Amino acid sequence: MDIKIRRTFTIIDDKYVEAGQQAASPLRKVAVVFIVENPYVGQYVEDLSGMVTVSAEIGRRIGEAAKVALGGMAVQGYGKGGVVGLGGEQEHANALLTTTFANPIRDVIGGAKAWISSFTKVSAPNALIDVPMNCKDDVYVRSHYDGMTIHIPDGPKADEIALIFCMSTGPRLNARVGGMTYEEAQG
Repeated sequence: MDIKIRRTFTIIDDKYVEAGQQAASPLRKVAVVFIVENPYVGQYVEDLSGMVTVSAEIGRRIGEAAKVALGGMAVQGYGKGGVVGLGGEQEHANALLTTTFANPIRDVIGGAKAWISSFTKVSAPNALIDVPMNCKDDVYVRSHYDGMTIHIPDGPKADEIALIFCMSTGPRLNARVGGMTYEEAQG
């Protein structure tokens, strides 16, 4: 199986101030979006393992694009999402966002131990999706519960799937609700 990539784009969001408080260092969030052709548009297919298999290469390419966008900054948080065009089904995005997809990204960013928060849905073009994020090494690091709202201009079309991977370089600015620290998760 071959999945054709139709479009890619990257969002870089650097945040310096939250609630009037200047950050010691900016929080960078990156979202990499790949819009791919849906090979199963308009049909029910029982076995989606072909999509799972080809997702490894898509994950590798997304990881490389994210690494460039991070500009040498280390990743502390991550999340993934998918939006399927109206001609497909939600399970098509889920098949492309399994561990097979995520492990090449983990390799590119230098490892990660925690499961990856995710959200998928079916939508018309110009979709909005909130991609949840958590600490890359332990889901119990509350300071890293975050997310990104992604707008997919003019997509996904009915025969497309938008695959999204988000990363952050640190906790929410001014995080102060307690719990395990990022440093404790590293130990």
